[in-house]
Amino acid sequence: MFDTLSDRLEAAFKSLRGKGRLSEADIDATAREIRVALLEADVALPVVRAFIKQVKERALGAEVSKALNPAQQVVKIVNEELQAILGGETRTLRFAKHPPTVIMLAGLQGAGKTTLAGKLGLWLQKQGHTPILVAADLQRPNAVNQLAVVAERAGVAVFAPEPGNGVGDPVKVAKDSITYARDKQHDVVIVDTAGRLGIDQELMQQAADIRDAVSPDEVLFVVDAMIGQDAVTTAEAFRDGVGFDGVVLSKLDGDARGGAALSVAHVTGKQIMFASNGEKLDDFDAFHPDRMASRILGMGDVLSLIEKAEQTFDQAEAQKMAEKLAKGPKEFTLDDFLAQMEQVRKMGSISKLLGMMPGMGQMKDQINNLDEKDVDRTAAIIKSMTPGERQDPVIINGSRRARIARGSGVDVSAVKNLVERFFEARKMMSKMAQGGGMPGMPGMPGMGGGATKKKAKQQKKAKGKQRSGNPMKRKAEEQAAAERRAAQGSPFGPGAGQDPQDFELPDEFKKFM
Repeated sequence: MFDTLSDRLEAAFKSLRGKGRLSEADIDATAREIRVALLEADVALPVVRAFIKQVKERALGAEVSKALNPAQQVVKIVNEELQAILGGETRTLRFAKHPPTVIMLAGLQGAGKTTLAGKLGLWLQKQGHTPILVAADLQRPNAVNQLAVVAERAGVAVFAPEPGNGVGDPVKVAKDSITYARDKQHDVVIVDTAGRLGIDQELMQQAADIRDAVSPDEVLFVVDAMIGQDAVTTAEAFRDGVGFDGVVLSKLDGDARGGAALSVAHVTGKQIMFASNGEKLDDFDAFHPDRMASRILGMGDVLSLIEKAEQTFDQAEAQKMAEKLAKGPKEFTLDDFLAQMEQVRKMGSISKLLGMMPGMGQMKDQINNLDEKDVDRTAAIIKSMTPGERQDPVIINGSRRARIARGSGVDVSAVKNLVERFFEARKMMSKMAQGGGMPGMPGMPGMGGGATKKKAKQQKKAKGKQRSGNPMKRKAEEQAAAERRAAQGSPFGPGAGQDPQDFELPDEFKKFM
């Protein structure tokens, strides 16, 4: 969503690089480019004005003029101000002292509330809670059925006593759900309310009545991140009409310009708490302003990547794999490779994972063109091999490659390429597991790696003196060495300490030399 904004900001900072000192004109020019970038991203004008004013004031101050690298200092300022307009610190849910905690969802029709209710329920379940979804949207056709289907997919309980489609009292349903949750020992109640087509006073009043009936601990306003400036107008109307405690951004994976995300927190004074960034139920997470600002500026989101890995990978299995690799490359088999690949796949889209890595902004086109099915094709190739072939891929010859290719529905060349890539990856992973660093790269602190020049000299010296290039001198050196060895003797018997070069071969063996 923020690709265009990221590109424009990157271009704005490029002109600052390499300058040891920044003039007022340099800062004004950069501020103008940032202003245009934000306006093109559909950020609300009051937000843009406040943002640019703050950046200019700080950029013209002592923190930039006295900095060793002024350009980096300006980027740091922009990063901090982006965090500020995105809400500053991460805000978490408030849970009731005496369960159940009641969370009410409100927003425009089509914002994705029903699906988001399922995503939030699944997220809370992973946190150790026992949520229940409440079908209080009785106006929209099939809204109750949709919530039931979403709840089933998420593995979360649902309370839907009314059929909906205009039948039933949503206020009564919401009120009854609290008693039901207490009886069934659900500690979180998520109330899905009816969406509005614009600012509908009747439905706005209905939302206020539900709020009064259940006294929610959190009222979350669900906003479609793709609607731009309208998101701010709608958010202000809901804040004044019903009131809400936090914002949830849906459809953050869309191709819109993302101005809503950068505007709504600043304009309403309510923080963004969650973000939905995909169609799958687990494409949902807490919103971190600092991480989002970092991603917008092309600096990646390593912390989110680590969290995803920790949630997906089993610690004991990871330790077992590391020990296996440390023993030697041959211990790592294609079965292990397949297991690791499937673990990575569980973390989500490969292109999204790559997008979280620092410096990947320059490879957007390659990342966007990644074929996610390549992982499935690789898995199919490995699963078409026999246990013996997976254990020792060296035995895979031409006829075996042809059989594996037929079994997995790929070309023979694809099987050959996979095996070659596996050998390269195994060698690299084994070297890293043993503390050797990346092959061909200089050593990094704590990671081993290539030897320094000084270390290389010491190693060379430890091997002993090099043999002289002068034949006469070399012969004299060899003779002296032979005499020393003869004088010292050898614990392995006569002749064991001799230089192999001193042996005279019989004539019949010389023809093989």
